[in-house]
Amino acid sequence: MPSQTERLLARARDRFAVQDYYGAIYLLEEIVASGRAFADVHHLIGVSLSLLGRSEEALTQFARALELNPRYLEALIHQGVVLNELGRTQEAEDAFRRAADSVAPPSAGLPAPVAARLANHHAELADAYAEAGALGRAIEQYEHALELGPAFHDLRYRMARVMLEAGRALDAREALEQVLRARPNFVDAEAALGLAHFLAGDGVGAREVWRSCLARRPENARVEAYLSMLGRTGA
Repeated sequence: MPSQTERLLARARDRFAVQDYYGAIYLLEEIVASGRAFADVHHLIGVSLSLLGRSEEALTQFARALELNPRYLEALIHQGVVLNELGRTQEAEDAFRRAADSVAPPSAGLPAPVAARLANHHAELADAYAEAGALGRAIEQYEHALELGPAFHDLRYRMARVMLEAGRALDAREALEQVLRARPNFVDAEAALGLAHFLAGDGVGAREVWRSCLARRPENARVEAYLSMLGRTGA
């Protein structure tokens, strides 16, 4: 089942497709407020803002996307376009040069944009397998996707969730720790890490992780439910 983040992102893309840029921004900002935003979210906010003529705000979003993924080709190109429109030609040329450079280093022997597209295809296949209950095959497809795009931490998080369903709590914990090293404010991943500790028999570790979640984002109903469950089990 798609996560709340995936549902919001899909709805935002639908609003963007019909040129409802304000609606797209509203939905995307919900993801940002939740602490679950990744590079694609900031990039789409930036494109929407640029189409509304809010160029400086768009540049802030492109910069955030590039902090999360410095080789994000489309973010670099859109950044260059907006800078050029503002008359900041030297900065625009730098952005375009970085975009060209980002294509050069291969991933798994493939040009970066090709590898990214293939990674997304593997992820779509993984989602289909997971929906059909073929969890082992879903995990294999996520692993193929991450070979092509090791920095795609949203896919690593989705793989970890499937690992938890498949009873592979230790593997899920390792994957989630990697996600959180790259994106320490990813609250959903931190909550899932607590669940991985719990399912691996580490109640003390689970409690520490979930308490950290609540300290970072109070009144998180799901985390509160996890802690309540932990109290009932006596762990």
